[in-house]
Amino acid sequence: MGAIGLMGAMASLLVMLGFMPPTSSLAAYAAMRGAMGAIATWIFFPSLGLTLIAGLLAIGLNRGFHNAGWAWLKAATGILVFESGFVGILGPMQQEASQSAGALAGKVDPATLAQSLGPERNTLWVMLAIATINVVLGIWRPRLMRRSA
Repeated sequence: MGAIGLMGAMASLLVMLGFMPPTSSLAAYAAMRGAMGAIATWIFFPSLGLTLIAGLLAIGLNRGFHNAGWAWLKAATGILVFESGFVGILGPMQQEASQSAGALAGKVDPATLAQSLGPERNTLWVMLAIATINVVLGIWRPRLMRRSA
């Protein structure tokens, strides 16, 4: 369930980035950035936490997963998505929403806006790919164990 929310939030953010108004339309830009900040805070972040915690608990509580290479690969990519989510998505989205609201209020120079659009889009695509790999690993469960001699 967490993966559905996580991937849905990332897809929504990618669509919104594709329809981002120019900073010359400051009110529309600030409204879009505010909506993106809300999606990042209220859908992306909780789904991200739920997905990571559920996955780690599943590995910890199920002895069959302790020696399964796919489970550890899934855990590693999950932690990578979690860290990247904070650094590349949640932080920049919230910061840009705050700055665009400040620009609308006349407290921030509008020229400083929209500098993170490209990196945000790239990060979302990479994280969406990693999240998809995580789902595939959870369903397919390939044998990635070392063989004994």
